[in-house]
Amino acid sequence: QVQLVVPMAVVFGPGSVPRDLPRPLPFRDVQEMEISVNLRTSVTSRYEMRYRSTTGQEEAALAAATAREADAALHPLQDTTLGSLTMYVVPETSPLLPQGINVYVGRHRSALVRAGGSLAALQARLREVTQVMSFTASAIAAALSDRVPDSQLSPDARRDLKSSLGYEITFSLLNPDPKSHTVDWDIEGAVNRYVKPVLDKLSLVANFSVDSQILYYAVLGVTPRYDKESSSFLLSAHSLPHVINPVEARLGSSAASLYPVLNFLLYVPERSHSPLYIQDKDGAPVSTNAFHSPRWGGIMVYNVEAPASPQASLPLHVDVDMARVMEVFLAQLRLLFGLSREEVPPHFLLESPGNEGLADWELDHLLWAHTVENIATVSTTLTSLAQLLDKIGNIVIKDDVASEVYRAVASVQSAVTKLSLGHLHAAFQASKEAVTSSERAFFDPSLLHLLYFPDDQKFAIYIPLFLPMAVPILLSLVKIVRESRLRRKEPTKMD
Repeated sequence: QVQLVVPMAVVFGPGSVPRDLPRPLPFRDVQEMEISVNLRTSVTSRYEMRYRSTTGQEEAALAAATAREADAALHPLQDTTLGSLTMYVVPETSPLLPQGINVYVGRHRSALVRAGGSLAALQARLREVTQVMSFTASAIAAALSDRVPDSQLSPDARRDLKSSLGYEITFSLLNPDPKSHTVDWDIEGAVNRYVKPVLDKLSLVANFSVDSQILYYAVLGVTPRYDKESSSFLLSAHSLPHVINPVEARLGSSAASLYPVLNFLLYVPERSHSPLYIQDKDGAPVSTNAFHSPRWGGIMVYNVEAPASPQASLPLHVDVDMARVMEVFLAQLRLLFGLSREEVPPHFLLESPGNEGLADWELDHLLWAHTVENIATVSTTLTSLAQLLDKIGNIVIKDDVASEVYRAVASVQSAVTKLSLGHLHAAFQASKEAVTSSERAFFDPSLLHLLYFPDDQKFAIYIPLFLPMAVPILLSLVKIVRESRLRRKEPTKMD
């Protein structure tokens, strides 16, 4: 039974304290909610709320002109522990928040919330904020998707990447018509400028490696439809799934990879199929001219402008606008990690994460989900290993395999304990160690060769070897037994 504890500070600014508070500030309160996964598994979320008034420094920070300035000034003054939240309550008439906005969520682990007049209204807003900034029942269900019935899962629950110790990101440029186009892309500069800040922030979650390649004469494998009205070629939504398999055969990146591979493909259409546009399910053109595939990656079509004169020499030189391309790929990367911001209530204002690509609370969101998923993975792995070893009675388990199992159990118990104390970072690290140890034990070479050598195979191998020798031995034993019986029956001769 896993309990997720969120340490939460509710800080009242001047003029924002509700009149119906149950007792004078400061005081503590606890709110619990049970997230049912299946008949046997449930996860308890526990918000340990500490209500207090602002300090002098926090009051000065809240006197800033804009919410963004206030958030930057408050950041050094608040608890920056992973998984913790700080809510600054401002009066209903505060000019910090724009008209019609009740909640401002910053880049870090804090939010500005309008008081709401009563404690019940404030607590309702606080619940909405915690659903956005920490974790939701749907996020936990998606992390435990292997244990949840399909009927209870949302359509996007299996879109997110499974938790892993590492990921490999491959950027591929597909040029199917090198005779017509010479394409240059500054992928190294783009990765350093746009991707590296995001991966530096995500390095707490997993290890990342990035590589790139250019593939010539690589076509999509689907013939686009020509549209006379727009004088362009169209790829409809129902044909997009058929694009990936022919292209993936050329990528070759996942064949020798230990970790999941994320593929981001930039496709420059050949002249005979240019310009090429992607349509959504309703037949409207997709603004980004790109699409993504769950747990796999994304593809963007990059159209090249036709030459001004028909006599222009070929191949045409194309310089790719990497800012436009990376904006799409980073949005797809966020989708693959489940960091979509689509489900935000209308009266919320979320600050853009900037160059880092994700806010601090979004990083916590990932850590919550991956920690729970790691604990479930270790539980499943060790249970499978125990059941397997029970079926093979004569298997020899070495001491190092046993120690890995003990280490995995101790680490997963430590992760559960740390979660119940609200120590998210320590819990995540313990869950990663548990996954590593459980997989080492499960895939230990000393076990593998016996797993595929059951008793019926032993009989099939040894009977042909021993039966030819056993037959004469058995016949000789029968003969000896008969002779001994005959000797006993013969009367002894007396002289």
